[in-house]
Amino acid sequence: MTTLAALHRIARARLSDAGIVDAALDARILVEDLTGTTRTDLLARPEMDVSAEAAEKLALALARREAGEPVHRILGAREFYGLRLSLSPDTLEPRPDTEALVDLALPFVTSVCEERGACRLLDLGTGTGAIPLAILSAEPRANVVATDIAPGALETARANAKALGLAERVEFVMSDWFGGVDSVFDLIVSNPPYIPSAEIASLAVEVRSFDPLRALDGGADGLMPYRTIARDAGGHLAPGGAVMVEIGAGQGPDVAGIFAEQGFRQAGSRRDLGGHERALSFLRQ
Repeated sequence: MTTLAALHRIARARLSDAGIVDAALDARILVEDLTGTTRTDLLARPEMDVSAEAAEKLALALARREAGEPVHRILGAREFYGLRLSLSPDTLEPRPDTEALVDLALPFVTSVCEERGACRLLDLGTGTGAIPLAILSAEPRANVVATDIAPGALETARANAKALGLAERVEFVMSDWFGGVDSVFDLIVSNPPYIPSAEIASLAVEVRSFDPLRALDGGADGLMPYRTIARDAGGHLAPGGAVMVEIGAGQGPDVAGIFAEQGFRQAGSRRDLGGHERALSFLRQ
């Protein structure tokens, strides 16, 4: 038997020696999840025994983290907007920055629901379903069509919707952007790939080796998906409808210009936890 305190010390030391950024945090997350304990347990019962089976699972998880695999990939799930979402190799790992897009969208969704009794959304490139499921969990009058080009991503998003009790309000469609969509919507949302192709190789190993390339690569300048969305969104918007997208740091003026060329005006923005402009909203001129 090994004590809980000893496992925490071992995990912190191994990840620190491996040069992992935030080694202490990653160690705590892994220990707590794989032993079923909490920070309170560590403070109140540091000498509690941990089973050999749990210690072995932790050792395997630490080896994976030492090799660069992200903590939440190892655990197979991540929390987003208070929701626990399963991950898969076909999905981008949802990150706190993307919550800025949900924060930007929710007041609009609620206002449409107040006015019309419901709000119909389209999510382009849904991945885990993080964005639409967060919106649906907060606004029970909304419903969503969620698209992705990857069958595995749609399977993961569908499982997340079912686990959260939201499946009845989501339709999942395999589609390359608007290719498989023929309806109109009150709101179109997307967290598209926006990393310039040449920068992919310089990303942290946790990103470049574990997030799917198609969810990262935005073309030569990182802006190709925005051109597609801006070009085709107008034909899928109901009167008074909006488009809201996540952007990379510093991309705001370029993305706004792309939408302006297609007859949209910027209506709002939201910054992420680091202070970067992270989400933009657009309305037809």
